Amino acid sequence: MQVNTLVDKIKNNLMRDYGKEAKDASIHEMHNVVAQVVISQITDRWNEANKNFYKNRHAYYLSAEFLMGRAVQNNLICIGIFDEVKDALNEIGFDINQFEEIEDMALGNGGLGRLAACFLDSAATCDIPLNGYGIRYKFGLFKQAIEDGFQKEYADNWTAFGDEWSLRRFEDSVKVKFDDMEVVAVPYDMPIIGYGTENIGTLRLWQSEAVNEFNFELFNNCEYDEAIKEKTEAENISAGLYPNDNTEAGKVLRYRQQYFFTSASIQDLLKKYKAEYGNDFSKLVELNSIQLNDTHPVVAIPEFIRIMTTENNVSFDEAFIMAKEVFNYTNHTVMAEALEKWNIELVEKYTPEVFAVIEEINKRLIKELKKLKVKKKDIAKYEIISDGQVHMARMATYIGKYVNGVAEIHSEILKKDTLKEWYDIYPDKFQNKTNGITQRRWLACCNPELTELLTRLVGDDSFLKDLDKLKNIERYADDDSVIKEYIEIKKKKKRQLIEYIEKHEGIRLEEHFIFDIQIKRLHEYKRQFMNALSILDIYYRLKVGEIKDFTPTAFIFGAKAAPGYARAKAIIKLINEISNLVNNDPETNDRLKVVFVQNYNVSYAEKLIPGANVSEQISTAGTEASGTGNMKFMLNGAVTLGTYDGANIEIVREAGEENNYIFGAREEEILAIKESYDPKEIYENDEHIKKVIDSLVDGTFDDGMEDEEGTIEGSFFELYNSLLEGTSWHKPDHYFILQDFNRYFEARMKLNKDFKDEMSFARKCFINTANAGFFSSDRTIREYAKDIWKI
Repeated sequence: MQVNTLVDKIKNNLMRDYGKEAKDASIHEMHNVVAQVVISQITDRWNEANKNFYKNRHAYYLSAEFLMGRAVQNNLICIGIFDEVKDALNEIGFDINQFEEIEDMALGNGGLGRLAACFLDSAATCDIPLNGYGIRYKFGLFKQAIEDGFQKEYADNWTAFGDEWSLRRFEDSVKVKFDDMEVVAVPYDMPIIGYGTENIGTLRLWQSEAVNEFNFELFNNCEYDEAIKEKTEAENISAGLYPNDNTEAGKVLRYRQQYFFTSASIQDLLKKYKAEYGNDFSKLVELNSIQLNDTHPVVAIPEFIRIMTTENNVSFDEAFIMAKEVFNYTNHTVMAEALEKWNIELVEKYTPEVFAVIEEINKRLIKELKKLKVKKKDIAKYEIISDGQVHMARMATYIGKYVNGVAEIHSEILKKDTLKEWYDIYPDKFQNKTNGITQRRWLACCNPELTELLTRLVGDDSFLKDLDKLKNIERYADDDSVIKEYIEIKKKKKRQLIEYIEKHEGIRLEEHFIFDIQIKRLHEYKRQFMNALSILDIYYRLKVGEIKDFTPTAFIFGAKAAPGYARAKAIIKLINEISNLVNNDPETNDRLKVVFVQNYNVSYAEKLIPGANVSEQISTAGTEASGTGNMKFMLNGAVTLGTYDGANIEIVREAGEENNYIFGAREEEILAIKESYDPKEIYENDEHIKKVIDSLVDGTFDDGMEDEEGTIEGSFFELYNSLLEGTSWHKPDHYFILQDFNRYFEARMKLNKDFKDEMSFARKCFINTANAGFFSSDRTIREYAKDIWKI
C-alpha cells in the first residue's frame, strides 16, 4: 500500500472515530486506527481462508491459554507493510515505537500459552488448516507490581482501550448449560496472519455472558442485588485466568471455565460441520482433528460424546469410536501432582450428564483392560474415576488417538515413568513433538538489527519461513568482521534493555556487565531459588576477596507467582531482599547487580531476550517438559547456562555443549540418589552453603513476617525448612538445590572467565544462533500435521 494512501486512511479514521487530528491522538487511538487499516486489508483474504478451511481435513487447537502478546508489530511484519506503516506514521509525526505502551493480550501464564500462540502463527505461515479455541478472559492473568519486595497482583484490564484486533461474532453464539445455570458463549475472532502467504487462520475466544442481559423488572422493583446477580455470575466465568483454586469456590470456577470453553468449542465445530454435511456424520472423523493442549480442555471428550448422543441421534458406540479417532492429547508435565483431577461430587453436581458419560467411558476402559490381560490389582492405576476423583490425564490418554510429549527427554519420561502403565499397553499412541518458537516474533519483531545482519549473510530473508537456512551462516563463525558486527548488535540490544529497565524499574545497569537472565513462571522446579542463593554465595565470596578478577554481572529475573503459591511469592521477596543488599553495597555494586523486573510478559521478553548474554535454564533434571524461552535466547545469541533437562538437551546437541554451559546432576543421577539424599549433610559440611542457607534465618534479610518478639518464623524460615527438614508433602530439598549448588557455581565461574575473551565468547553465541533452525515452531507444527493430524 502506498504511504500517501496509508496517511490518508489513518487521518480519516482518526477524525471519523475520535474527532481528532493526528497531533492530538493518543497512543491507543492511533493503535486502534492502524489495527482497523490492517483488518480492512485482510478481510477478503480472511473470509476466503475461512471458506476453504472446512473443505479439507483440518485441526483445532483447544487451550486454556493463548499468550499472544501485542499484535500490531507482528501483524504488520506478517502482512508485509511494516515499513510503509512506519513511514506513514512518521509523516504525521508519530513514532511507531510508541506502540510499546499498548497492553499485552496476556491471556496466558507462561510457556503453555506462548507455545499455543506460536503454533497458530506457524500453522498460518505453513498453510496448515489449524484454528484455535480458548477463553477471552476480561482480565488476563494479573498485573504484577513489586511493593516492598513483595509481589502484588492487580487486575489486568487489557481491553480498557478497546480490542480492534478481535471481531465480535454474536451470530455464532452458543449456550452452555450447567445444572444450576445457563450462560451464553459469545465468540470473538482474531486473525492469525501467515507470513509470506495468503493464508489467515483464526483464534476464536469465548466470552461468557448472561442469557438475560439485564432483568429490568427486578431492577424497577428496587431488587438491585438480584437484578445484577445473574449477569455477574455469568460474566465471572470468563472474568480472569486461573482463579485461585485453594478454595472450593475457586475450584468450581476453574471447572466452569474449562467446561464452558470446551462445550462452546465442540458445539461450534459441530455446527460448522453440519452446515456442510447436515446430520451425515460419516465424514466427521475424516475431516476433523482436535488437539488438547494439556489437561485443561480434556472435558471436551465427554462433552463431545454427550452432544453427539443427546443432540444428534448418534449411538454411544459410534460417538465413542469417533472420539477415539478425533482427539489427541499433548502432555506438558512429568509431575504426577500436576496432572489435573476433579472431585467427583463437583463434576456430577454441575455437569451431571457429562459425569454420566465419564462413568460409561470408565466402564469401557475397565472392560478393555481386562481384554488386554491387565492384572486386576493394576487396574486401579488406569481408572478414570478413582479415589473420589476424575483423572483427566487418564481420560485423555485412553481416548486420545495420539499422546505426545514436548521434548525428547520429556517424552521418554512419560513412557518410562509418568504414563508408564499406559505406554506398556498402548505404545503406538506415544510420540514426541519437541516444542518450537516462531522466528517472526522472536527474531524479526524483537530483533530487527540481528535480522538485518542474518539477511545479508543468508542472502535474503527466506529464513523467516525456513529457519534451517541459518545453518548456512555457521561458516562465518571464524570471520572476525562478522563476529564484530554481531557483537555490536548485542551491545545495541543491551543498551536498549538498559534504557527500558531504568524507565520501568528505576535501576541503571551498565553495558559492560554480563547480562545473566532468568525469565519464566515462578515455580520451585525451575529453581529461581537456587539462582538467588548462588548470587548470594558469589556476593559473600566477593566481599572476602575469595573470587578474583570477576567479570561484572547483572542477574536479571522476571517471573509471576500464582497468587495462592505462598512459597513462590516468598522466593520473589527473597530475590528482592538480595537485590537491596547487593545493589546498595559500595564494595560490590560495581561488579554485581540484581534486578527483578515487574510484570514480566511477552512485551518485556521482547526486550530482555535480545539483550541477554546468558540464558538461565536450571530446572532439576527430569522436571522441565521442554521450555521455549531457552530457544528464544538461543536464536538471539545467548549461551545456555543450564541442566541436562527439557529442550536444553537438544539445544546442546544442535549447537554443541562446548558452546554452552551445562552442569548438574542428570536425570539418572537424581533417580539414583532420590531415596538416600541428605541435604543436611551437605549443609553441615560446606561452609559456603551453610553461610548462604543460614542467611535466610539469621536476620540478614527481612521477610516482613517477624512476630512482636522479633522471632523469625515467617516465609524465609519456611524456605529454610523446605531445604533442610522438608514438609508433610515433600522430602527435604526435593528439587536438589544443594546437590547441584557447587557445580552451578563452577559453571558460572567458567562462563564468567570465558566472557573476558570477547571474540571467543561471541563465537559461541553466533554458533547458537546459526543452529537454532530446529527450534522453529514451523518444524513442530509440520510434525503435528504429518504425524498426528494426518493433514
